[in-house]
Amino acid sequence: MTVLPDFPLRTIAVLTTVDPTPHAIPVSAPVRVSDTTILLSLHRTRDSLTRLREDPAVALTVLTEGDVAFTARGRARVVRETLESDADYAGVAIEVEHVDDHRQPAFTVDAGVGRQWRDAGEKQRLGARVGELGALTCAPAR
Repeated sequence: MTVLPDFPLRTIAVLTTVDPTPHAIPVSAPVRVSDTTILLSLHRTRDSLTRLREDPAVALTVLTEGDVAFTARGRARVVRETLESDADYAGVAIEVEHVDDHRQPAFTVDAGVGRQWRDAGEKQRLGARVGELGALTCAPAR
């Protein structure tokens, strides 16, 4: 694959950074903004944010409904030091260099990770972050 597949906004993916060994964390609601760019929000205290600043090589693994199964590998950079919608989060762009297709002929992926919200306020904050990311251009961080 050379183009990012479409995936739902409610996707929970796994972001892997290096320092120098792989370190993986779940991330909520990555936003596909083009065939080669994904935006996501990372809490500003996350070790992954520190790791990608030191080594921008990352991988984002997505397994979700519609037989979407891939890992996007590329370079990450901070495009917004502090999101206006939630000051605890930074906006990060992944410029995808390669997409590994994990679909299999023997089965299909029919669902992704689900969640039940315990905190309605956090659900609203995530929605605001996703809205802000969707409106961002990938300009340098500010």
